[in-house]
Amino acid sequence: MLEVGTKAPEFLLPDQNGELHTLSEYAGKKVILYFYPKDNTSGCTKQACGFSELYPQFTEKGAVVIGISKDSVASHKKFEEKYNLGFTLLADPELQAIQAYDVWKEKKNYGKVSMGVVRTTYLIDEQGIIIKAFGKVKAAENPAQMLEEL
Repeated sequence: MLEVGTKAPEFLLPDQNGELHTLSEYAGKKVILYFYPKDNTSGCTKQACGFSELYPQFTEKGAVVIGISKDSVASHKKFEEKYNLGFTLLADPELQAIQAYDVWKEKKNYGKVSMGVVRTTYLIDEQGIIIKAFGKVKAAENPAQMLEEL
């Protein structure tokens, strides 16, 4: 996980509509950047729906929410449509941002070891500096937790 106080790494990734986004385009806004393992899994769905539900409150506080996983643009589009998500999902199948933000880790699941995304949320200030970092977040509680942090 990246340290609080460090400059958040730049990225260039496509969203659920295939449009490219960079971190620097959000300069002047707070960014809640959350990394999650997989579209349409129970924890990830709870987290995404929570962020979507609270999205108007995030925007009132001058913040944007961006979710990143290694799923494809098409997978993100289905996920967005299925749950009517109101924020940006970025596709990172090459692990560009996932590795830059140090969330690609060894995971153990039922004794099986594999590499995967560890659920992590960063709060980035208007100048692109990480001001909060949360590792191994609880999916269902994370959206409300982040709203409180603002």
